[in-house]
Amino acid sequence: QVELVESGGGLVQAGESLKLSCLASGETWNANVKAWFRQAPGKEREFVANIMWSGAQTKYADAVEGRFTISRDNIKNTMYLQMNNLEPEDSAVYFCAAAKQYKLSEAPGAFDYWGHGTRVTVSG
Repeated sequence: QVELVESGGGLVQAGESLKLSCLASGETWNANVKAWFRQAPGKEREFVANIMWSGAQTKYADAVEGRFTISRDNIKNTMYLQMNNLEPEDSAVYFCAAAKQYKLSEAPGAFDYWGHGTRVTVSG
C-alpha cells in the first residue's frame, strides 16, 4: 500500500502562483508513475500532469502546458506541482495519484493509489 498526502493548496488571485506537494509513504517502490489530477465542482476528474519516478519523462494536459511544472525528489519521496499564472479555470481539488505500471498514463483508472486532495481556488 502507498499512502499519498497532498499539501500546498489555497486561495490566490489570477496570475499568482502556488506549489503543491505530494508526500508518499509505505510501499513507495510500487509507485512507478505519479500524477496530478484535478476535479472542479460538477465536473469529472481530469488529468493535469504525470512523471516517471525513475527517469525524466513527463506529460502535461494542454490546458496547463507552459504554466505548470511537475517535478520529484526521490530522496524525500515527494512530488511537486509548480503552478504559475493561475487562472480561475484552474480552481479545483487537486489529487496526487500513483501507479504501479511503468507507463505514463492520463487515465484515472490506471492509477492504483490516491491522496485525499488539496483545494486550489483562484479568484478573478
